[in-house]
Amino acid sequence: MSTMIATFFGVGRLPFAPGTWGSLAALLIGWAAERYVGLWLLIVLTVISIIAGFWACHRELADKPGDDPSEIVIDEVAGMWIALLFPAIAFATRDMSMVWPGPIAAFFFFRLFDIRKPWLVGRADRRHDPVGVMLDDLWAGVFAGVATLVTAALFHVVLM
Repeated sequence: MSTMIATFFGVGRLPFAPGTWGSLAALLIGWAAERYVGLWLLIVLTVISIIAGFWACHRELADKPGDDPSEIVIDEVAGMWIALLFPAIAFATRDMSMVWPGPIAAFFFFRLFDIRKPWLVGRADRRHDPVGVMLDDLWAGVFAGVATLVTAALFHVVLM
């Protein structure tokens, strides 16, 4: 069960950039969940992915100190859903579902912060433990969500 969760039901085993595949799967599922069921489902999925992610990472990395295997993508899923919460909540305040480019911007910002690992993202990544595996992507999700809202505000206030 921990392997299934850690690889997000096998998505992490896809070839070439499994973190991007995990983020893309999270984008599609999270966007659909929010659009067709509601913001509450995205919130529930995010909380479950964080809790299950910490559990699965501890189980999968118990005998592998310092490892962050690329097939573990539950951290990307949780981080991506955190990033999606920012535009989802912003759209919910206007009584509507997320529309592009909000979720797309969140995806690109999330990948940017996950790959570049600035400040708290990099600090968490340097922990080299199961908590760090999850925490760096959670921080990347927060930064991506904020960057998405700032970009939207600049676009809508300054350019429109």
